[in-house]
Amino acid sequence: MATFGDFPPNANKDNSQSSSSWERKMIEDLAFAALKEQRNSRRWGYVFKGFILLYLVAAMILMLPSGESAVSKMEHTALVEIQGVIAADAEANADTIVTGIRKAFESDTAKGLILRLNTPGGSPVQAGVINDEIKRLRATRPDFPVYAVIQDICASGGYYIAAAADEIYADKASIVGSIGVRMDSFGFTGAMEKLGVERRLLTAGEHKGFLDPFLPVQQADVDHVSLMLDNIHQQFIDVVKAGRGDKLSDDPKLFSGLIWSGEQSLPLGLIDGLASTSQVARDIIGAEDIIDYTPRPNYLDRFAGKLGASVSQMMLQSTTLGVR
Repeated sequence: MATFGDFPPNANKDNSQSSSSWERKMIEDLAFAALKEQRNSRRWGYVFKGFILLYLVAAMILMLPSGESAVSKMEHTALVEIQGVIAADAEANADTIVTGIRKAFESDTAKGLILRLNTPGGSPVQAGVINDEIKRLRATRPDFPVYAVIQDICASGGYYIAAAADEIYADKASIVGSIGVRMDSFGFTGAMEKLGVERRLLTAGEHKGFLDPFLPVQQADVDHVSLMLDNIHQQFIDVVKAGRGDKLSDDPKLFSGLIWSGEQSLPLGLIDGLASTSQVARDIIGAEDIIDYTPRPNYLDRFAGKLGASVSQMMLQSTTLGVR
């Protein structure tokens, strides 16, 4: 007769089987988890090794001779590109452009230099540095001709640079000119009044806050800046006249800031003819082979940086997957 607390006759046997089944399942789960983790680690290891291999291959390709060294031993035309906005922090900055121009002048086998311009202009300081260096180098090697070839546009600071060349060429549809100076700003006084915003400006110096966009414009400030712009404009005019000389027409609009097509620029004396880069190299310089002397960004460093970021992200993801 059963008493309180006794187990059924087969209780011990069932309990033993249940415990054994649970232990077996736990071992299987642990083994499966370990196998899964091993597979994940192996997979990310393959990916990581693949990235390393890709990096090494890319590095080897980038370090291989480009073929220019062999060509540069033959007579050729040197080329320096001036693309985009001319500014100290842009790709078309004075240091970069001047470096390429100097290398071209140092070449014993370059028969001439083409400055290929496609720029809306930019900093008068950067353009002035390039213009001055071209004139200095031309004086050291008078027999080395410099030609400017305009692509889509050569305006403002771009033409400031082009004026240093012996001759300027363009396509008939190129945009040329914009010999002027500008300064841009905005005025927010009306908007501030509507919003009920009060401007509080503290300065030391009578004119330190002049042309503040949040204050009403003062005529004295405008007059001062206009004199400064006129001074820079005259510097621009003097550079163009020194470079182009008697080739320029006496059109009063020439230095007004207007732009013209390449075809219109020819009778104005802004360019010397209509021709492309290859035409100038072949027919004027007499060396059809062109070698680009433009200093380029170090794509290997860029690639390495991007690869490093990708590998770091990949390892972070791998670690996260391992925790799961």
